[in-house]
Amino acid sequence: MDNNQNRVGANGQYELFGRRRSKIPDAERVQTLYDKLYHKAKQDKNFKFYVLYDKMSIPYMLREAWKTVKSNCGGPGVDNMTIQDVESIGVDNYLTELGEDLRKQTYQPRPVKRVMIPKDNGGERPIGIPTVRDRIAQTVCKMIIEPIFEADFSESSYGFRSDRESADAIGAIKSHLKEKHTEVFDADLSKFFDTIPHDKLMQTLRMRIADPRLLKLIMKWLKAPVSEKGQLTGGKKNNLGTPQGGVISPLLANIYMNLIDWHVEKPDRVFSEYGIKIVRYADDFVLMGRTIPKHVIDYLRSLLARMGLTLNEQKTRKINARQQPFDFLGFTVRFSRDLFVEGRKYWEIFPSEKSQKKIRTNIKEYLKKHGHADTTTLVMELNSRLRGWLNYFSAPGTYSKVARKKLRYYLSKLLYIYYKRKSQRRSRLFRQDPFAELVKQQYGLIDPTKYSCKTSCEGL
Repeated sequence: MDNNQNRVGANGQYELFGRRRSKIPDAERVQTLYDKLYHKAKQDKNFKFYVLYDKMSIPYMLREAWKTVKSNCGGPGVDNMTIQDVESIGVDNYLTELGEDLRKQTYQPRPVKRVMIPKDNGGERPIGIPTVRDRIAQTVCKMIIEPIFEADFSESSYGFRSDRESADAIGAIKSHLKEKHTEVFDADLSKFFDTIPHDKLMQTLRMRIADPRLLKLIMKWLKAPVSEKGQLTGGKKNNLGTPQGGVISPLLANIYMNLIDWHVEKPDRVFSEYGIKIVRYADDFVLMGRTIPKHVIDYLRSLLARMGLTLNEQKTRKINARQQPFDFLGFTVRFSRDLFVEGRKYWEIFPSEKSQKKIRTNIKEYLKKHGHADTTTLVMELNSRLRGWLNYFSAPGTYSKVARKKLRYYLSKLLYIYYKRKSQRRSRLFRQDPFAELVKQQYGLIDPTKYSCKTSCEGL
């Protein structure tokens, strides 16, 4: 490196690219570390990283991790410490104390608070909420190991990766269908996050990481007990699972599931023999080929069994996409008849009925619970829900016009009922068309049929 770029300043401070380190923004320093780790891992597929743990206590890493945790606005863990509580006692002191615990290896994660959230089918899904302190530490760890494994991840993996999203996965599916890979094995793993074997996951991590201190830290998070209604379960005797809701859990899941991508794409495997492709978003994936013989599916099942994973047989199926539609990531993929050209068919991708029902239920529940909300708050909350849904389903190559019209009609009907109930309090919007009034510039309610997500779709 040129001496003018890398030197010691007059006051003894190390300078990088003509700047003192203290003058370099934290985000830039984190990105520089990310790039170095990524390029080293990319250049040498067999390289193992022996010295990583020392970066866990670097102040600028902790500061950037704190910014990420704060921006996510998560709830408190078992210690009831909120983001606001950390700010009130002093962020710098809080991070310094955490950094010292990490440096001295005296850091111990707290139990993970488990809460249940409703599922669309009427069941419940467990979500683990680590403490703010543990979320910061996990974020630092993620910042260190993510570039290493990102260098190994397949192009067919789209979930929880930077610059990749569900729209890209849907685009890949459409591309494969056009290439006549129309036989689809729609796989659904049973309780994936709860059944990942710790020993096999750690073996996967050791393929790249040889720092025992960092591996020990990750194992501590995997072994952290779960607190539910005041009762502790799991702990050191627990050998399975990584809690949904943990900062590092999606990355660990991708690292483990990358084994599936590797087997499907490896030239000497049975999948490659039949030209089978995979499109994966975290634990959801589909295999696509011109044909997918039974022995290929049997091989997949045996591979998953060796990994300690199982398919949910009730939701897993093999279909011919030309004859049957299938759902993936909230979209329905269907080979539809062209209404204007006789005998012509085309691949149509649109919001699934389940996804449409979910946004309708979301809006209905909000209006039901906030009958006294003022108009400004009401519009803001509805727009927040509508914008997220519309942005997601406005992916290039997808068709949402019919779903938007249905949503507009439902919203109009629900708002009429909502303000009719307020009529006893002489609501100004009663006896008018509330939806038509609220979409006016004065209030700015989103009209689903006219919404355009230019910012979200830019560059896709």
